[in-house]
Amino acid sequence: MRILTLVLASAITITACTSGGSDTQSTPLPNPPPPVEQFGLDSRPDNQTCVAPQRPGAVTSVTVEEAFPGVTFSGPTKLLMEPVAEPRWFVLQKSGQIRVFDPDNPVVSNYLDISGVVNAAGEGGLLGMAFHPDYPATPEIFLSYTRDSSPMRSVISRVILDAVATPGAINAGSEEFEIISVEQFASNHNGGDIAFGPDGYLYIGLGDGGGSGDPQETGQDTTNLLGAFLRLDVTDPSISYPGNSYLIPSGSEGNPFAGQSKCGPSLDNPNNCPEIYAWGVRNPWRWSFDLVTGQLWAGDVGQGAREEIDIIERGNNYGWDCREGLLAFETAGCSGTYTDPVHDYPRNEGNSITGGMVYRGSAIGGRVGEYIYADYGSGRIWALRSDGQGGYINEQLLDESGGPVAFGADANGELYFANINNGRIFKLVPGAGAGGNTIPDFLSDTGCVDPSNITLPYAGLIPYDLNAQFWSDGADKSRFLGVPNGTTISVDGQDDWQFPVGAVIVENFRLNGNLIETRHLMRHPDGVWAGYTYEWNAQQTQATRVIGGKTVPIAGQNWVFPSEAQCDQCHSSAAGHALGPETAQLNRDFTYPSTGRTDNQLETLDHVMMFASPLAGTPDTLPALADPMDATADLNDRARAYLHTNCANCHRPGGGTPVDIDLRYYTTLQNTGACDMIPQAGMLGITNARIIAPGDAARSTLVARTNRRGDFVAMPPVASTVIDSAGVTLLTDWVNGLTGCL
Repeated sequence: MRILTLVLASAITITACTSGGSDTQSTPLPNPPPPVEQFGLDSRPDNQTCVAPQRPGAVTSVTVEEAFPGVTFSGPTKLLMEPVAEPRWFVLQKSGQIRVFDPDNPVVSNYLDISGVVNAAGEGGLLGMAFHPDYPATPEIFLSYTRDSSPMRSVISRVILDAVATPGAINAGSEEFEIISVEQFASNHNGGDIAFGPDGYLYIGLGDGGGSGDPQETGQDTTNLLGAFLRLDVTDPSISYPGNSYLIPSGSEGNPFAGQSKCGPSLDNPNNCPEIYAWGVRNPWRWSFDLVTGQLWAGDVGQGAREEIDIIERGNNYGWDCREGLLAFETAGCSGTYTDPVHDYPRNEGNSITGGMVYRGSAIGGRVGEYIYADYGSGRIWALRSDGQGGYINEQLLDESGGPVAFGADANGELYFANINNGRIFKLVPGAGAGGNTIPDFLSDTGCVDPSNITLPYAGLIPYDLNAQFWSDGADKSRFLGVPNGTTISVDGQDDWQFPVGAVIVENFRLNGNLIETRHLMRHPDGVWAGYTYEWNAQQTQATRVIGGKTVPIAGQNWVFPSEAQCDQCHSSAAGHALGPETAQLNRDFTYPSTGRTDNQLETLDHVMMFASPLAGTPDTLPALADPMDATADLNDRARAYLHTNCANCHRPGGGTPVDIDLRYYTTLQNTGACDMIPQAGMLGITNARIIAPGDAARSTLVARTNRRGDFVAMPPVASTVIDSAGVTLLTDWVNGLTGCL
């Protein structure tokens, strides 16, 4: 809306006096001046203080500390955190017990004891555990152990918890069902780790069966289940117990031998085993999925010369026993194509690798994205990072005592490991010489608030609003741009905005009218973007920086203060870092509080010289997203705007997800990779599922994931505990109304 001030004029009468008398004549004035345009702002605000400082020194130094002093376990083999809002640690003991404790009150209690059926000889025992992808709504856990039978067997079983008696606990009503078992001919090289992947399938790592030099030649033999990674569908609703306990993932992304008959527990199978996902491993002792990229990183224990790290992918052969690491081993009969490890190391550095995890915490900022792993024998701990050219750089971090047997991550992505020799749990923490902090601890010191009233923004900021709001658990939000004096914003060919160094984007969150959080997204002088968050006190007099993230109850809900790593996860380089400010989002009217005037935001920003170049056209010729909650707008435009805002920051080319879909609003539906496509990340128990099933929202995993919280299949995957019911309804109506993908 534009305000025009008109100056009106008319002819006036002039009387002229002369010696001969008086004459009266009418003389018109010159043409009136043109209308004066009044924009939302008259001039660009003077921003002297809300400018991004130097980036905090990247913390790369690492040390360890005992995480829970005085708490010990008998032969711990694995530790993992419960995927709930207030999680417990679960610790497996080799002899067959699961023990649990609250990290804030580490009093250990017994959870499950299956020692009566476990064979813990040699490398056997209770070795792996995974929570159902829909836990705790689906009260099931999965176990991996070696059973006391003749011969010893590796067993994967499902435990259905008695959710009625005590939710999430083992009770008398709980039942165990065997899913699959594999006969072992020795008590070593059992592997034993299990985990659900981003696709919702259960992955199982099994060693070659034991002995020296793979005496049964199982590593290269795909007619048996040893020396391989298996992948099973154990969540399909058609599965019954104890009979048809798993299905084989099939289709274009299915298991490489899908279609063959299932393999039995023995080595005597006539065909390639359809359970196999990848093979040629000796003893994958501890492996994990990167929560950001979805890659499966595995540590494979060597024979006598090399220890190796592999990225496990569908259909790949990792070489054992034709190769050990990058070295040839037994070459007779070897003629296959093998996938190289991403790193291997010699026996003078260690003799038994313990696979680790990709670090996604924030306390050790310089290590984010690096693969942290250890050696069971030497105790050394290393970090493996990309060299940017397809290779990797390995760096020793610590030289600890032997015995690190398993890594685990807490809800904030910080890493822990269990030491089987002393039964203790340790945490990786920043070491000496950590970089200095340039981010103020208090919001009042940031220069981005009014010094006389810190609940108000600094006068040098420009307020703005969006056409399509990002769902933030029902919070009301206000947004502001802090652009350093003398700098401008560039607009690229896709109408995304590129901010100069020093820029700060400020976002305030309110529940029930009260400020609860303020976030700053900064582009530091070195060009790197980073996010920081502040928690407001109840008196609304100060906000204190939250480091590492946390979840607190506020206004009847669990509110998530994201960690710095979670900020980076969403504000990625593929998404341009600054998610909201873009042409299609700001192409709308806005009332500016400082003037009380309403104007199109693009025109006002252009008027005050915020853009490096003039706008490419008038607002009516530029893209504009629909308001997803505007019932009078076109349903398709509303749904695509919702997906663009809430999903496309990750689901776009290069977005860092393990699935290949593009949900940006200008990508045609048939080119999104989602319409009528089989889900690449699991069926979620939906029969004949599609990512988007035209005309059938009940079969659409896109809708199902939006309607979930509390597990890794929920969307968004971080920083939300409350379902956007209006958004789910919008997507449901849209999908049900689709007649095809055009």
